Amino acid sequence: MRFAPGVGCAFMAILSIPAYAQAPGFAKPNLVLQQIVEGLPTGDKQVVRVLTATFKPGDKTVYHSHRFPVTVYVLEGAFTLELKDRPSLTVKAGEAMVEPPNVAMTGYNPSATELTKVVIFYVSAPDTPFLDPLHH
Repeated sequence: MRFAPGVGCAFMAILSIPAYAQAPGFAKPNLVLQQIVEGLPTGDKQVVRVLTATFKPGDKTVYHSHRFPVTVYVLEGAFTLELKDRPSLTVKAGEAMVEPPNVAMTGYNPSATELTKVVIFYVSAPDTPFLDPLHH
């Protein structure tokens, strides 16, 4: 992954500061997810998309796949991802997951009463659609 000039350097500098060196009054990042992924775009330029979605109880996504990995951070509620030929995954508020590329899937709010709110991060090659709808 490439960062905009200065942004990546500043972010990496924050992450490399030892805990004992952080003075009061300075924000400290909280690592939510660290995962090695395959299938990220390799061209000279990538597009970074940050999306939000709210799922009412029982709402789900279309059956689909992504061409590149997608990171989902849950703000409220829980989010379940059903993957073809793999175990389903559920993440709760404050947790994150990476959706693998080129795997058929659907995601949904498993609650009968609570909303689910997520933030979605997608890095792709330019002009790549966010998802490819599938039939199952």
